[in-house]
Amino acid sequence: MLRHDGATRQTRLIRFPTTIELTPLLEQSTPLQELYLRHLAAERRLADNTVTAYAGDLRQFFDFLEKRGLSRLEAVSLNDIHGFLLSCRSHGVSNRSNARRVSALNGFFGFLAAHRHLEFNPFATVDLPKSRRSLPKALSIDEVDRLLVEPPLHTPLLLRNHTMLLLLYATGLRVSELVGLSINSCDLTACFLRVTGKGNKERLVPFGKPTADAITRYLEHSRPLILKGRRSSALFVTGRARPMSRVRCWQIIAATARGAGIDKRLSPHMLRHSFATHLLANGADLRAVQMMLGHTDIATTQIYTKIDQQRLKAVHRSFHPRG
Repeated sequence: MLRHDGATRQTRLIRFPTTIELTPLLEQSTPLQELYLRHLAAERRLADNTVTAYAGDLRQFFDFLEKRGLSRLEAVSLNDIHGFLLSCRSHGVSNRSNARRVSALNGFFGFLAAHRHLEFNPFATVDLPKSRRSLPKALSIDEVDRLLVEPPLHTPLLLRNHTMLLLLYATGLRVSELVGLSINSCDLTACFLRVTGKGNKERLVPFGKPTADAITRYLEHSRPLILKGRRSSALFVTGRARPMSRVRCWQIIAATARGAGIDKRLSPHMLRHSFATHLLANGADLRAVQMMLGHTDIATTQIYTKIDQQRLKAVHRSFHPRG
């Protein structure tokens, strides 16, 4: 728990019982989970969606342990951990999702051990489940052109939807970043967005004049009609004058794709993949693409170069006499 005395910050550890067998395990762990999640949000500054995912991982693990009859945090063993991962796998959870769960639980138990709520971290020797990293799926240029055709009817909502899709492809934003944009984050003169990404890290992302023109039309002719005199600082708003939600954005993209005759299961992230793939295929600098995407590690960006390599191989197979 953090106390503030003037400008000085003092930290005092709160100790919760970990050895009272009469207290159900979930009741023992819940205050510690809350302490850990506050640590992730306040100290490590993880995104809200990441903290929510970690909270779900912790809850599922302790639900599993309670069904096993465990009554003490310090009694968690490798057999319990392996049993949990096997149970997840039997319910169709992928190795990639299990790896995230191990990371979340390792962080939680490591936090408890570091603050002396437990003697040791039972996850310290657990290896992450290995997963084969699949290449991200991207749209073809033709599919992007069909998706971004300007709607024949210039209704306020259709213009808003078109502008959102155009901006997603033009900038490679995550959907959470798109719906988090405010009017003030958009510089239409310099054609830059000020984006707050993972870990509350801020970056500048450029876009072209056609995108700037589309945003201008939306702000002047569409957004005021959607708001109907109400106020909002969000760039993209709903008919209730609220910021656009991630779920609604997914629905709009899926519906637009169906209307454009695109058979793929289109998601906002596929537009992000398409943005990166098409930039690199046309000679963009890898480091510049990394900065625009907001990747901490350039290895994450390099996966898009493999997509282009696959396309080159396909062209070679199709047209080379000995392909």
